[in-house]
Formats: sequence, structure tokens, C-alpha cells
Amino acid sequence: MTKYVINGGRPLTGTVTISGAKNAAVAIIPAALLVDGVCRIENIPEISDVTMLLNIVEQIGAEVRVVNRHTIDIDSSRVQTTDATFSLMRRIRASYYLIGALLGRFGRANVAMPGGCNFGGVRPIDQHIKGFTAMGATVNVQNGIVMAHTPNGRVKGATIYLDVVSVGATVNIMLTATLAEGRTVIENAAREPHIVDLANFLNSMGADIRGAGTNVIKIRGVKKLRGGFYSIIPDQIEAGTYMAAVAATGGEVLIRNVIPKHLDCISSKMREMGVEIEDYADSVLVRRTGPLMRTNVKTMPYPGFPTDMQPQISTVLCLAEGTSVVTEGVWDNRFKYVDELMRMGGRIHVSGRTAVIEGVERLTGACVKATDLRAGAALVIAGLSAVGRTEVEGVHYIERGYENFVGKLKALGADIDSITVPDDGMAEREAV
Repeated sequence: MTKYVINGGRPLTGTVTISGAKNAAVAIIPAALLVDGVCRIENIPEISDVTMLLNIVEQIGAEVRVVNRHTIDIDSSRVQTTDATFSLMRRIRASYYLIGALLGRFGRANVAMPGGCNFGGVRPIDQHIKGFTAMGATVNVQNGIVMAHTPNGRVKGATIYLDVVSVGATVNIMLTATLAEGRTVIENAAREPHIVDLANFLNSMGADIRGAGTNVIKIRGVKKLRGGFYSIIPDQIEAGTYMAAVAATGGEVLIRNVIPKHLDCISSKMREMGVEIEDYADSVLVRRTGPLMRTNVKTMPYPGFPTDMQPQISTVLCLAEGTSVVTEGVWDNRFKYVDELMRMGGRIHVSGRTAVIEGVERLTGACVKATDLRAGAALVIAGLSAVGRTEVEGVHYIERGYENFVGKLKALGADIDSITVPDDGMAEREAV
């Protein structure tokens, strides 16, 4: 078992470079299955979710060649199978994008239901199925397998109104519609930066997608996609996590390789809390020298405050003066990590989708356990700001989405190490 050991209380200073966006990469890799040729994808983040997804597309029949740490070639010209039912599927949520990619290219797909983070809320795929069905597919779910097929081997364009704004459904419908017969319109579409990045990738390969970044996306199906080159955007949530870490610990950090516009929803809340932020062309300078002030946060679809930053901002608010209210507006329950923060001295009361946080002067080190990817990052932030020693277990969640997290934090002056201990420690912890 690997865990992080943190001796907190040190302000962060220096420069950190943000990796490619996880949420864009895990959509673009399945999208490469639509391309009859070689895609060179640059700025790929070196994280476990990407590694697993590349293994999955290889097992389907794509040829993956590593050019360097952050560049890969994917050749899907020889892909024949429409089945993706192996155990790796259950370890990553984004594997459900294979349904849209395979259905769009071959008119059929048999894909195991995905896994990934479980933070206590319901994460259905009903809106995905609604889109597939509207485009002429018959969809059944049996024994944990999603089976979709069309009678003539090609889906047809349709107008699809999403009942809720869903990033996953928007991506999957885009993938399915790219090679469809006719025109597809997605209404009430998600507008996140990685939706735009996926559209830009597909368009660079010959797709005809317009309106990405708005709530109406129009896709005119093409017969074939060609190979090409593409570079993934920087990771909005990784950048926001480092911003939150500086806010919690104090100090000054230049965060490089970002798109400041993507961070506006995070920066505005940080400024309300007394954090100084200066925007540059492709970087932001984050500084916190004075006390943190209370604020209220509600997560919403982009351009609102992102749900993937909710645990991190909640951790920072534990150290703010006064009482803050955090409302989760996307998932039913994303507060499983709160018990771990309370072990460190946080004063938090959760009722349904709302957490009331009473600021404390300091957090104290403790042995805590990550419950999901972003909760794990939040516990690291808590440990960095806390007095004493913090041990974070369950770090495999964190490594799903953060490249070289420990190394980057150490370069900023954090006292953090990744250590390996016998698994017995985890068993004893879970038995308590």
C-alpha cells in the first residue's frame, strides 16, 4: 500500500507547470477510435486513468505508440471488435465513452458498465441511452453490459434535448453523431472546456461540429475521419487544486501552462476569500499573505464553480474566518470526505447537498483516507496546511488524475513523501 506522509505548516512558493487536462484526455482517447488512421496526441497527462484507457483501446485493437512521456500515436485503422467487456472497464468512469465511439463507427457496441470514483451519489447513464436511442440504436443493459446496436450499421442524426446538463452524455452523443448519417443537434449541452477541446480534436480530424462551448451543439455527420495532430488543453482542475493549496498554506506560486479564462469561476471565489490572483497570458500568480475570509459556494455546470473543485474549496474554507456554506449543485452527495476533515479538526455540518463550515484557526495532522480523486487532493491540501504529521491513504484515487503530485508539491517547498507500507496497515485502519 502506498500513502502520502505530510509534515504541514509550510507556505508554498515557486513555480508549477500544469499538465494536460484529464477530462479532455479521457474523452479524446476514445474519440481516436473514430479515426481511420493515425492520431498524434500531445500534452497527454501521465496519470493512471490515461494509462488504463490506453490499455483498453489497445485490447480493442488500436495500435498505441508512445512517442515521449506526453505524446502518443493511436492508429485505429485495424480496429474490428465492438466488444469492450474486460475488467479494466470497471476501474475508470470514462470508459463509457467507448460506447459512443464504437456505436458511431461500427453501429454496434458491447461495453461493460464503467467504474471510477464513487463519492456517494447516483451517476446514471440514462441521458446517454436517450441520445443513442434517438439516433436509431436499440440499447439494453444486461449483466453489467451495455449492448447497443443499429439495424443497418449506422446511426442517424437526431435532435436530442438533455433533461439535465451532463458532460458525459454530451461527450458520448458527440462521439456517436460524428460519423452519423445526417445532422444531430444536442440541446441543453454541457459547456465545459473539455467539451470544446473534444470538438476541436474531432474537427481537426475532419468532423463538422459547431457550437461547442454553448448549450446547443450541431453536428453534421461525415463519412470518414482522417489522422492528424492535436495538443490537449491544460487541466483546469489541477490548476485550481494548486490555487487552493496556496490559499490554504499561504505563500506565492506562479501556475504555468493554464488558460486563465477557464479559471475565472475559481479565481473569483478565491478573491472573495482574500487570495490575490494575477492573470497573465498563459499563467496565473497566486498569493495569500493575510487571513482567509468566509464565502458561500454553489457548484454548477460550467461556467459555474466546478463540482470537481468542491472538496478543495471546502478544505480551504475550514481555515477561513466565519461561517461558510457550500452547496453541491451537481451530484446528490459529494461530502463523504467530510468525516476525514473532521478528524483533522474541521468543523463541518452536512445536511443533504449542503455543508455549513465554521472556520478554525488551524487543522491538525491525522491519519486520513481518500474516498475519491478530488477528496484525496483535498486531504493533501489539509495536510499541507495542518500542524503536525498527516498520513493520507487511498492515494491510488489521487494518482488517477494528478501527474507527479508529490514531486510538484515538493518543488514548491512542501514536506511530503510517498511511502510504501505493508497492506496490513490498511486492513487495521478499515477494521477500526
